Amino acid sequence: MFSRPLFSASLRQAAVRPVARQAFLRPTPFLTAFQQRMLSDHTREAIEKAVSSAPVVLFMKGTPETPQCGFSRASIQILGLQGVDPAKFAAFNVLEDDELRSGIKEFSDWPTIPQLYLDKEFVGGCDILVSMHQDGSLAKMLEEKGVLAPLDGSPDSGAESK
Repeated sequence: MFSRPLFSASLRQAAVRPVARQAFLRPTPFLTAFQQRMLSDHTREAIEKAVSSAPVVLFMKGTPETPQCGFSRASIQILGLQGVDPAKFAAFNVLEDDELRSGIKEFSDWPTIPQLYLDKEFVGGCDILVSMHQDGSLAKMLEEKGVLAPLDGSPDSGAESK
């Protein structure tokens, strides 16, 4: 798992095409004209590009190696316990950029950080992850999306070597 700054050179370029967002757990209301003015086009494009950068994207405080809050730490631990493939995961440290920190809250219409996106769809914050982890729905969703690391000795890994 790794962390990338949001406004790196590659993310400063506008996204090739806008990403259609669909809420996974709850419908995301259309942004009001006031909310659209608060979130700059540059920030919106950068966030859309970040959300599209990997199948599993976590906006968090700190990095996966050194989370800076308990909720971010819990989210990383849950994703690790679930077996998310590090090659299919990206984390963005919102503490590195105030515009990202406030922009991601407006983008998702979710007031807290961390925030998890799966295949460009907003899943929720730490409380949602904990609940889904406990009831098994997170494991099912991650498996359906194909973002889990392959297990050693699994039938899939043996088929590739034949």
